[in-house]
Amino acid sequence: MSVQYLERNGEKRASLMARATSGDLTISNKEMADAFAIDPHYDVNQIPLDGLDPSHPALFANDTVWEHFARLRKEDPVHYHKESSVGPYWSVTRYEDIMHVDKNHDIFSSKQSMGGITLGGAPRPEDDAFALPMFIQEDPPKHDAQRRVVTPMFIPRNLADLEPLIRERAGIILDGLPRNEEFDWVQHVSKELTAQMLATLFDVPQEDRMKLVFWSDTVQQLGDPEMFENPEEGFKILFECLAYFTEFYEARKKEPAKFDLISMLAHDESTNNMSPQELLGNIILLIVGGNDTTRNSISGGVLALNQYPKEYEKLLQNPGLIPKMVPEIIRWQTPLAHMARTALQDTMLGGKQIKKGDRLAMWYISGNRDEDYIDKADEFIIDRVNPRTHTAFGYGVHRCVGNRLAEMQLRVMWEEIQKRFSKVEVTGTPVLLNSSFVHGIVELPVTLRD
Repeated sequence: MSVQYLERNGEKRASLMARATSGDLTISNKEMADAFAIDPHYDVNQIPLDGLDPSHPALFANDTVWEHFARLRKEDPVHYHKESSVGPYWSVTRYEDIMHVDKNHDIFSSKQSMGGITLGGAPRPEDDAFALPMFIQEDPPKHDAQRRVVTPMFIPRNLADLEPLIRERAGIILDGLPRNEEFDWVQHVSKELTAQMLATLFDVPQEDRMKLVFWSDTVQQLGDPEMFENPEEGFKILFECLAYFTEFYEARKKEPAKFDLISMLAHDESTNNMSPQELLGNIILLIVGGNDTTRNSISGGVLALNQYPKEYEKLLQNPGLIPKMVPEIIRWQTPLAHMARTALQDTMLGGKQIKKGDRLAMWYISGNRDEDYIDKADEFIIDRVNPRTHTAFGYGVHRCVGNRLAEMQLRVMWEEIQKRFSKVEVTGTPVLLNSSFVHGIVELPVTLRD
């Protein structure tokens, strides 16, 4: 096996990166994939440190990224990657360094005009047809003003009102599942509960709920050559999402304010006059935020308990551990693997000189395995003393606005599972998402035991 896990492609590769950095969406996804093809099973310890690049989606799809992060945390926790499929960037892999970047938004910007929150993002003006401006890709004060519009949906009092509905729906979903025969947990449980709740939060027809999941998946697959020839094809689907929500957005401006996310956006002065691109961006943000964290944590918890049968036995013996288990599942899964930032000024981080304009990736998924900060971080333990010590929801002004809703849905789902089944047994090989942003599970074959 070659010790060079990136297959160098000379001038062609450099040309592709220059076009991608400029925001060219006509580049074939297959061209890009071929130029940066890897063998995800290479021995990470056989290549020079400068050859490491944990951003390659194949490492996540094949579940082989963990040794990359372990080596970076040990040898160079703030590491510069000069050449990668997403352009040059710094990997930030330790818990405390991640916390420092996330808390200091005045030094490290999220703005889309500087590259946004994902690796590979190119600076885009808001009037670009393929831009997706959203409040998470803004800095204060605009970020704060727009985030405040939707925050009331997620305060404890309102979440408490939603719990009976979540419990009823979880029960109906679980009661409709086959017993003692294999089926896909992602499709029949994880997607279904999150889709139903998304439709409720937006107050759109339940029969349209899977459209929301489809649009969320489309965003994650824009660069996947198996799904789209180029990102522009994916945006054609996202423009269908825009047309769908524009109709609701404009209609609710003319109606009395209601307690749903579209009405909130339509009636607040910070968000009632958004451009089509900004409306699409913020809708996509709310869909992805409401879909991916919960959906992949519901699936990830089943997988983790099967990988750690002693922990599953603990749960069976003491269902009262579920409230502690929930944040441990979220830490273990880390549904969003990274968030990116751009340095607004020269600064120091982890003893390294970061220059103005440099791109950084906060690898939440690595911070959650940092043994220097989290005891036995590479173990799944459902009765941890401090289970909320994790990076999965971020920090500071950008901390996940719906984190408590995600936790509540996960808690209720497991309470209802424990009432019905002796075990949710993984009986097939999981299929993982080909993405370095969303750490997701595409398929999870399981069999329910009475």
